[in-house]
Amino acid sequence: MFRQQRVEYKSANQIRTMREAGLVLSNALDQTVAAARVGISTRELDAVFAGVLKDAGATSNFLGYHGFPASICTSVNHEVVHGIPGDYVLQDGDIISIDGGAIVRGWHSDSARTVIVGTPRAEDVHLSKTTEEAMWRGIAALATGKHVGDIGSAIDDYVSAAEGPALGILQDYVGHGIGTQMHQSPDVLNYRSSHRGPKIKPGLCLAIEPMLVQGRVETSVLDDDWTVVTVDGKRACQWEHTVAVHDGGIWVLSAADGGAAKLAELGVVVAPLD
Repeated sequence: MFRQQRVEYKSANQIRTMREAGLVLSNALDQTVAAARVGISTRELDAVFAGVLKDAGATSNFLGYHGFPASICTSVNHEVVHGIPGDYVLQDGDIISIDGGAIVRGWHSDSARTVIVGTPRAEDVHLSKTTEEAMWRGIAALATGKHVGDIGSAIDDYVSAAEGPALGILQDYVGHGIGTQMHQSPDVLNYRSSHRGPKIKPGLCLAIEPMLVQGRVETSVLDDDWTVVTVDGKRACQWEHTVAVHDGGIWVLSAADGGAAKLAELGVVVAPLD
């Protein structure tokens, strides 16, 4: 996992194109999340997302990726990541992570959000909120840290200190570099490690995506060869944003406001290239 490979550093103009992809993706997720309600199938959610990308002239980086058959991943309840949209109809109290990506002129974006459908359970609200806040702590660490490993340390520290029931951080699935491909070097760990990773410097673009579980961190893959589930059947959650580092600071490319509102709470000012 920790073998260093070449990191693709982006120019300012390349980051601007990735921002275009990120805005298309943000809008597609907005509309897909809004459609996630009791009685809708995960296949119908995939169609909503795909329609927004088509209207924007963008393409999905999930569809066809190593044979993946849809434009988004829909991971419900004990499914952690890579759930395939299909006939499953959302039920009251379900928790679903919706993960998608978009390509604009060859440049990629990747983002995920979690939705609680219908009547929320307190433990699921805690799970989603903690995962989302941990993601933002990781993004803030990208602005202030020295090495990519500082992101995982910040996520781990937040989750470990969070009030409420203890949650587990998956270690088998991590964030990644992104740019001309969806998955690139470096790995972005979601936990504290002695591995410091490459230095944080301008041109670095990362997908930061903590995945937390209510029970044990052991997972398995279903017979579809994609869907990752918790072994103990406890619920899971994923949040993700694509973030760029440039000479002026950081910019959350897949957030409509560039991450300004959430990062301001953490003392970080975003730096758009516009």
